[in-house]
Amino acid sequence: MIGSPSARDDGPSGWSQERVDEAATARVVVDGHGVVTGWNEGARRLLGHRAPEVIGWNAAALLADPAPTEVLNSLTGLPRWSGTAKLLHRDGHRLTVGLLAHHRENGGDDWLLVSPVTRPSPTPEDDTFVRRSFAQAPSAMALYDIGLRLRWANADMERVMGLSEAEMRGLRVTEIVLDPESERTEEGMRAALETGRLQELGAALHLAGHERESVWSVSLVPVRDSEGRLEGVLLSAHDVTEQHLARQRLVLVNDASLRIGSTLDLPRTAQELADVAVPRFADFVTVDLLPAIEGGEDPPQGSPHDPVMLRRVASQSVLEGSPEAVVPHGTVAAYPEGSTAAECLAAGRPFIEHITPAALEDLDRTAPERAERMRRFGFHSVLAVPMRARGLTLGVATFSRHRRPKRFEQDDLLLGQEITARAAVCIDNARRYTRERDTSLALQSSLLPQRLPEQAALDVASRYLPASTRAGVGGDWFDVIPLSGARVALVVGDVVGHGIQASATMGRLRTAVRTLADVDLPPDELLTHLDDLVSHLAGGADTMALLDGDIGATCLYAVYDPVSRHCTVARAGHPEPVLVAPDGTVERLDVPAGLPLGLGGMPFESIELELAEGSLLVLYTDGLVDGRGRDTDEGTAALREVLRRPAPDLEATCDALLRTMLVDRPTDDVALLVARTRALDASHVATWPVPSDPAAVAEARKAACRQLSEWGVDDAVFVTELVVSELITNAIRYGRPPIELRLIYDRTLICEVSDGSTTAPHLRRARTFDEGGRGLLLVAQLTQGWGTRQTVNGKIIWAEQSLAAD
Repeated sequence: MIGSPSARDDGPSGWSQERVDEAATARVVVDGHGVVTGWNEGARRLLGHRAPEVIGWNAAALLADPAPTEVLNSLTGLPRWSGTAKLLHRDGHRLTVGLLAHHRENGGDDWLLVSPVTRPSPTPEDDTFVRRSFAQAPSAMALYDIGLRLRWANADMERVMGLSEAEMRGLRVTEIVLDPESERTEEGMRAALETGRLQELGAALHLAGHERESVWSVSLVPVRDSEGRLEGVLLSAHDVTEQHLARQRLVLVNDASLRIGSTLDLPRTAQELADVAVPRFADFVTVDLLPAIEGGEDPPQGSPHDPVMLRRVASQSVLEGSPEAVVPHGTVAAYPEGSTAAECLAAGRPFIEHITPAALEDLDRTAPERAERMRRFGFHSVLAVPMRARGLTLGVATFSRHRRPKRFEQDDLLLGQEITARAAVCIDNARRYTRERDTSLALQSSLLPQRLPEQAALDVASRYLPASTRAGVGGDWFDVIPLSGARVALVVGDVVGHGIQASATMGRLRTAVRTLADVDLPPDELLTHLDDLVSHLAGGADTMALLDGDIGATCLYAVYDPVSRHCTVARAGHPEPVLVAPDGTVERLDVPAGLPLGLGGMPFESIELELAEGSLLVLYTDGLVDGRGRDTDEGTAALREVLRRPAPDLEATCDALLRTMLVDRPTDDVALLVARTRALDASHVATWPVPSDPAAVAEARKAACRQLSEWGVDDAVFVTELVVSELITNAIRYGRPPIELRLIYDRTLICEVSDGSTTAPHLRRARTFDEGGRGLLLVAQLTQGWGTRQTVNGKIIWAEQSLAAD
């Protein structure tokens, strides 16, 4: 009989395996074709057939009546079926049995049919069996009547409450547990009785006699009598504290992954760790880093030397203003041997320290101020975790508790280690980025012009502003390049990408532009050569690659001639320059865009325009106009609006542009070059046509000497005579008409001879008995520079002399 003890003692519990009678259940297996393939002893007891007799039969032969077609069709796709069936016993009598059929797909397709050989009937002893089961159930259970008074409580409920059933009988939930949660529980019991439906709720309680708060999942089940009338409510509570804590840990880890490392700023990342941990994990958190890492350098190998020097970079507390803190932010403090931070870094692993009176007495001797704060605020548990990333020790994070009573445990140590490890990787990323950014800035600063060269053609002002910390240093650059004939070139460029590679590529392109400018190529041809260079760099196996192997850049190149006041401009995918006329009119120059450098295949076009003296040219990179929430057209319109407002000088113009256009820190580098044009006085330029006759050389020398005398630079006569003689002689001998001599008196004295031939002269070594070949060598020795440039109709040979200061 169920629940009845055996007269035989089978062991300490009075139970043995032999009590399980496998043959008490009839078990039959029928395959997918309806053939019996399995038959146990219980099936023989039920139907009288032995296994060898029935295996292989069609199962329909066991039925007293044929199975209805609708029943057979309903079995298709079902995982299980239950119901009654009329079967034939071996001796011919009919049996009505309850069947439970399981559809099995374990490598085949069959059905397992089970039925008890005998079904026990309810007995008066069942009530006692049920009451014992209720009392011994593994979850806390209590039965309340319709007056919400406790009638029965099981052993687990007695253990949880710390009260016996007799002590609780007749009391309500709100009288047994004095907690707001008990009032909510009683409201749920009322709802169960009013609606007749199950009520479920969660409750967090700090029960008397328990060290810490526990979390419970509570089910409130309305209980009815045999006629359906409500008799009371069954309260069943399951302790889900561990599951709740595990979910909290997962939420904290997930929150840490989302909130820590939002920037590449090292102190802010450390503060994000402290903010995440308080108050859900600790009451007070500090983050201290080795001072060496703040400049981006690698910390020293091995354990830190005693005493450990650490800089406080972040802290957070449940108390306003973090009054527990002894070390202010940014301060380097010494942590002697035996201190929590020093021991943690020396061991290289996290550990938990429980604060005892003896520990505070020891701390009084080494750090009395810290001991005083710990006593004042009631510190009782500290968890220290070393911050390590990529094999390097960066510092230590310390988590302390003084408000919440629960001490740190092993699970807390693992959680603290997890969130600290995430922060350490982010801090190391910030450290590495800081190092790369500083290197990029230093490299870029060394490659940009330290000061703009002296020249008379333009008044120039410039600005360079690196991108924000998160974006990284880019490859923007500008340059001012003096050219022959008192001309000057203005360059602004922007390399794709950020970081050291972008800065290095910028340096290579800037050098290339200076080299090509020295050849005196027109702007469109210079960009073509530069485009070829970038294409070769991108295709080279040993080149630095940007953006997954691609090198690209935009560039604008302009040449201004103060003699003719002509300006020639070409661009390769770069923003158009803006021109401000002397009357204040502002316009964007319509320069053909061209493709960015590195794409290749398309020629560049240039425009030439005549500028009035005092015109303002504004060249810039896209970081100036492409701001947050603003497209290029809107940015350019805003730039033109700023330029319509007059400024006292070029420096003020630059400041006004940056102040107005860049409200926030720019997300991209900004290079700005502003130039106001000058015109060379016509009286400082003298031009003579020269016949293609050797006799004309003497006349040209005389004319040059007279002009120098008028300009008051008689000290330059000797060298000028030699230069004029050599250049005109070469033009007559090797060039073609028309030949022209031009002298330009500016900061220097420039002598130019043009002719109709494109053949350029070059220096050569003259042998001992050669009668020629030494002229250009003398010109090179006596002047500060000489060269040649191509024109539409030929070439110009020039030589430039420095003039003595007044």
